[in-house]
Amino acid sequence: MTLDDASIERLAALLHDAEAQAREVTKITDELPQLTQADAYAIQRAILRRRQAAGEQLSGRKMGLTSPAKMQQMGVARPIHGFLTGRGCVADGATLPMHGLIHPKVEAEIAFTTSRELRGPGCTATEALAALDMAYAAIEVIDSRYRDFRFDLVSVIADNTSAARYVIGARGVPAVGLDLRHLGVVLEKNGEVLATGAGAAVLGHPAASVAALVNLLAEEGEVLPAGTLVMTGGITEAFRVEAGDTVRVSVQSVGTAELTLA
Repeated sequence: MTLDDASIERLAALLHDAEAQAREVTKITDELPQLTQADAYAIQRAILRRRQAAGEQLSGRKMGLTSPAKMQQMGVARPIHGFLTGRGCVADGATLPMHGLIHPKVEAEIAFTTSRELRGPGCTATEALAALDMAYAAIEVIDSRYRDFRFDLVSVIADNTSAARYVIGARGVPAVGLDLRHLGVVLEKNGEVLATGAGAAVLGHPAASVAALVNLLAEEGEVLPAGTLVMTGGITEAFRVEAGDTVRVSVQSVGTAELTLA
């Protein structure tokens, strides 16, 4: 890590305030090109501390760069992770005002809750699969705080992997017995199909994404507690949305999630 505590807090304040005020900033590596991934995660954790100090509750974890194409594009060999707070949760079928966002995009995801604590390092997909409780259709609204949605790996980690809002389907189903790898997923906007995919788009199997999260958290001395909500990563590419759009994600044998922008 190259940053001292004061610099970490300064950059965390910059990104925290940009999100709260829905304004763009220049990506942080323009100023500090030597930043490391360790620095970026330290900034991310400092942002979480600020939000918790303001009364927000940690509501889950999310994975990013979980598709081979995205990892290749960013030049990385493993995914990245971020956090979710209750303020980002939007009820299934609700309307989300655009005024709190900068340039939002949506992705289709499969989300899970966990039934037991998971610890790394060395957590396997098999162990993670056994700990999955309920499965849900989910929509992630990503909204980078960087100008023109342009960033590099270190910058996006620090910016909490572009997390903004998320929708979890009102109804889930037990994960046990589901063929998670082959679950079909459809992303629609205004009734038009934008993209389709399957659970295998996420590191080959959604449980592999949960295991990867556990092992990434272990590097920071953390565990994944029982009852944690996990967004496992985008099944589809991200699509820009505007006021008036209605987005719907359907996951085979699981359910749907829907969101309208206003």
